[in-house]
Amino acid sequence: MTTTSDRSAARTSHRSTARTRRRRTALAALAATAVLGACSLTGGGGDDGDTPGGTGDGTGTAAGGELTVVTHDSFSVSQDLLDQFEADTGYRLTMVAPGDGGALVNQLVLTKDSPLGDVVYGIDNSFAARAIDAGVLDPYTPADAPAGVAENAVDDEGHLTAVDRGDVCVNVDHAWFADRGIPEPRTLADLTDPAYRDLLVVTNPATSSPGLAFLLATIGAFGTDGWQQYWTDLAANGVRVAEGWSDAYYVDFSGSEGAGPRPLVVSYSSSPAAEVPEDDAEPRTGALLDTCFRQVEYAGVIAGAANPEGARAFVDFLLSDPVQQDIPGQMYMYPVADVPLPEEWAAHAPLAEDPHQVDPADIAAHREEWVTAWTEIVVG
Repeated sequence: MTTTSDRSAARTSHRSTARTRRRRTALAALAATAVLGACSLTGGGGDDGDTPGGTGDGTGTAAGGELTVVTHDSFSVSQDLLDQFEADTGYRLTMVAPGDGGALVNQLVLTKDSPLGDVVYGIDNSFAARAIDAGVLDPYTPADAPAGVAENAVDDEGHLTAVDRGDVCVNVDHAWFADRGIPEPRTLADLTDPAYRDLLVVTNPATSSPGLAFLLATIGAFGTDGWQQYWTDLAANGVRVAEGWSDAYYVDFSGSEGAGPRPLVVSYSSSPAAEVPEDDAEPRTGALLDTCFRQVEYAGVIAGAANPEGARAFVDFLLSDPVQQDIPGQMYMYPVADVPLPEEWAAHAPLAEDPHQVDPADIAAHREEWVTAWTEIVVG
């Protein structure tokens, strides 16, 4: 089973929408870039050159050489930051993107004996256990990493380092419900209430990364013995399944461009920040924070890397404050470091306080089985 690049589509679309409607996100990224002159990009926890794997003394006199970064197709960091990394370290970056997060891990496993590159970014918690179990990663623990790294660790050995995170949640069209005097749903269970019949559109977990995340939210909420009945009830209540995020959000959902008939859609908790109108009014949409699944994205040193020192330096780079500040505007994810968020995010895109979770090892063991069962229940 592979997923489409739905996350990439969502990020690209939200970036474009936000930049069209407002410039604050872009200004935040520029502000991050502006601090480069005063801050070395290497060494997530420091700039003294003692960071493990660190090459960064900020003088460009580090080891240098070729450094191949393997990513998913949603990777985006401001070019100015990548250029500064090369200038600071002497490494010359080559980016390889074999596909979405699932394809990325598949390729790492298939090429284990002849690695695609030195460092990987973009393995999420849906695929983390598979990558670790396959032995395609070498442990590395950055010095003085932000607290978010330990909070989102997937093992005790440091095979993967958390870089960013985000929530997949049901988004709601506030205006649709207000106009009709109907209370908005709040929880996953609410969505099976006949009051919300034919109002929700989801994406197919077999073909969509947010679709898979939402399926995991329901497994986290109702357990391995209860999620099937939940989806049976949801199907009976008229849930619509779209193959990809773009169709669900821009064709079926009423809350973004206002063209669709359904006021509830599976998207991201950061999506409402892209819907802030020109006049600074409240966005038409919001996220139902009791329906969310937390996605965490990781970086790691690829086992057998030709340039392990450079790989460690790049992991440090991803944790540096300028890159962490750049992440919301570029990848529409939340940084793991405690850095300022764009204004729209602080006001309109909070993370869920208690997202639904599923153990990464269980996901690795049962992902295919769950998706197959979901398909039989919902699609038939």
